[in-house]
Amino acid sequence: MDYITSGLFQAIQLLIHGDSETYSAIVATMIVSTYSMTASLLIGIPSGFFLGYQNFRGKRHIRTLVDTLMSLPTVLVGLLVYALLTYNGPLGHLGLLFTLEGIAIGQTILAIPVVMALTAATIEATDENLRIALISLGAGRRQLLITTLWEARYGILAAAMNAYGRVLTEVGIAMMVGGNIKWHTRTITTAIALETRKGQFAMGIALGLILLVIAAIINVALSFLRNRT
Repeated sequence: MDYITSGLFQAIQLLIHGDSETYSAIVATMIVSTYSMTASLLIGIPSGFFLGYQNFRGKRHIRTLVDTLMSLPTVLVGLLVYALLTYNGPLGHLGLLFTLEGIAIGQTILAIPVVMALTAATIEATDENLRIALISLGAGRRQLLITTLWEARYGILAAAMNAYGRVLTEVGIAMMVGGNIKWHTRTITTAIALETRKGQFAMGIALGLILLVIAAIINVALSFLRNRT
């Protein structure tokens, strides 16, 4: 157990003294997660809202498909994105393989079904009487949409948090598409896997602490928003 205590002490020292390799992985992770979450929310929230709000033929089958895609294996997504972005692939000319943007594409694919499914479930659980009352009061389509979104705001925030948690802790896509290149595409999770395999527990623990801090910040921010509203 001594190596764990020693690793924790060294991890704190790395964070305090601003170890460049450690912070390089942190910055890469924040950039990739920002890209992927921005794209997944812009696509997933409107799609999930439409899926939960509207009734149309085949809706049940689409819901089943989206729910199934929530459990997509990360290595499968990584393999598919790698095949698309590799130099002989259909998108190889874009030069996105082994880049942060390439990782973000894969993580966006991973996060969209989570945002869609949980947003749709939240919208479906919204009180039907609210819609009836608004229509009876003469509310227009735009007012209906805005009010429904406002009532479902906590569920949508929870959907975003779940998607962010999956993106933040993802390893397969970052490893396969990013290549785990030091100072370039090495993220927190791939750095933890690499350094632990090398026996460098200090950096692994330091980066693990950062993941915990990020998760705590997100939860505190969500609680703050709930209290404010």
